[in-house]
Amino acid sequence: MYLDLNEEQNLIRETAREFSQAVLAPVAADLDRGEAQETFFENLRQLAELGFMGLNVKADYGGSEAGVIAFSVALTEIARACASTAVSVSVNNMICEVIQAVGSEEQRHRYIPKICSGEFLAGAFALTEAGAGSDPAAMTTLAVRDGDDWVLNGSKIFITSAPYAGVFVVWAVTDRSAAKGKGISCFLIEAGTPGCIVGRAEEKMGQHASATNELLLQDCRVPGSALMGKLNDGFRIAVSELAGGRIGIGSLGLGLGLQAIETATRYALERKQFDQSISNFQAIQWKIADATTELEAARLLLMNAAFRKEQGRSYAKEASMAKLFATEAANRACYEAMQIYGGYGYTTEFAVERYCRDARITTIYEGTSEIQRLIIAREVLRSYS
Repeated sequence: MYLDLNEEQNLIRETAREFSQAVLAPVAADLDRGEAQETFFENLRQLAELGFMGLNVKADYGGSEAGVIAFSVALTEIARACASTAVSVSVNNMICEVIQAVGSEEQRHRYIPKICSGEFLAGAFALTEAGAGSDPAAMTTLAVRDGDDWVLNGSKIFITSAPYAGVFVVWAVTDRSAAKGKGISCFLIEAGTPGCIVGRAEEKMGQHASATNELLLQDCRVPGSALMGKLNDGFRIAVSELAGGRIGIGSLGLGLGLQAIETATRYALERKQFDQSISNFQAIQWKIADATTELEAARLLLMNAAFRKEQGRSYAKEASMAKLFATEAANRACYEAMQIYGGYGYTTEFAVERYCRDARITTIYEGTSEIQRLIIAREVLRSYS
């Protein structure tokens, strides 16, 4: 594998970096305080105009056709400035890719261009339920055939971008007699469809600008054409697309970790104690060295997973390894950065406090670290059996 970015990938990374530092970073603290929501929406529109909402999507559907590596490096740069914006971009790309992968031509042309262009601020991935988190096959949301339509009843939780999503990708049980995970199907439901109700917002530890809500389905009637992919094949679709989403969240974590340790390194050069810069102390130097080394390893794992996906090769294990390592390394980097700041790091005067809160969820959503270890172990054991 050639490790340097090509000209197009490098241009995309630089564009993401310049936009993030000029537009996203100055308002990130305001967004974290729950202010300037319209600014958040406008930033999403501008990112769509720049082509960041469909980086691995064909131009026929309004995408950039830049590939998975470009997606990863762009998301890393966006996350350096604003994790809330980065998770919105990651989910939008995942929604576009799942529709591109298994949707009909009519579905692709109807929905993907609207997300890529910013006409829809977001798409939403509605899989998780109160009793079906790490075990999504245990979902109870039900879709029943009624003539040419489907009627859905149930509820989903932790739905990113729900209040301003233009379309929801919703999973529901369509065959209650099938074995667990075998009778699940996938539907595309437009916002505003009667019975599709955005419920209460979660009050979260971090990533405050990114809305996370419950989604209620109460006799929600959709046409037969809303079914995406094959009937009762939805669980396979979910598992497949979550693997790609893990590259996104790993990249997001990497961006947070890099920004935190870079900020702390600059602070260590300026901060003086015992009549000298604290960067002269080995205790500080080792924190910087360890965090930087781990984040570089995370970057290489992410590049490997992205490269394999881009080449059409198997990448589920590699995506889980990258997501696991990158998000755990990001959390360690953020907390070491706070330690370098000392008491100041615990105050809202410095951004490192926000980085720590924003990073914490990365080891949980898109599959917890524990689930990633199960996936990795399963794949390794399978290779020896």
